Amino acid sequence: MEGGAAAATPTALPYYVAFSQLLGLTLVAMTGAWLGLYRGGIAWESDLQFNAHPLCMVIGLIFLQGNALLVYRVFRNEAKRTTKVLHGLLHIFALVIALVGLVAVFDYHRKKGYADLYSLHSWCGILVFVLYFVQWLVGFSFFLFPGASFSLRSRYRPQHIFFGATIFLLSVGTALLGLKEALLFNLGKSGWSQNNYSHPPWCLHITPAP
Repeated sequence: MEGGAAAATPTALPYYVAFSQLLGLTLVAMTGAWLGLYRGGIAWESDLQFNAHPLCMVIGLIFLQGNALLVYRVFRNEAKRTTKVLHGLLHIFALVIALVGLVAVFDYHRKKGYADLYSLHSWCGILVFVLYFVQWLVGFSFFLFPGASFSLRSRYRPQHIFFGATIFLLSVGTALLGLKEALLFNLGKSGWSQNNYSHPPWCLHITPAP
């Protein structure tokens, strides 16, 4: 994403960006509130260790990754090197936080004796994380590593943009699968019926899902 003249900023872009930030922060806040109010909170050395997984994945692979994708649109008139470094840093933070979320769920499964990678959500989650990691490595090699040629960067740039957007959408879909899986697991485990599903006090007694 180098070279070329600076493009004019669309008039409505700041409003779209502000809305996206408000939406992203609301999503993170709602996830934290859900975990704190209805699932007991987060604590690494306890049964609540699992709850670090959804929060880290939402922050890393949705909020931070989404912001990393916006960098080149929001700061289109800034120096390319500045936007490139910011883009890379956001992806580094997203990768590290997502890795913490993965460690949390695998360690929780190990402590509880649960099987790993037994559901559609877990399969999709591992696939998305591997794709994201590969995308990060290739992007670093092409755009941040000084040895890559400009022509090679130019040929790879469309693929980098396409896979970045695709992985982000897959991350969102996988997160929705995870929320649905947690809901179904707790409904079955708690023996809820359709009639008492709408009563929030029952949620206070839910234990973390594996």
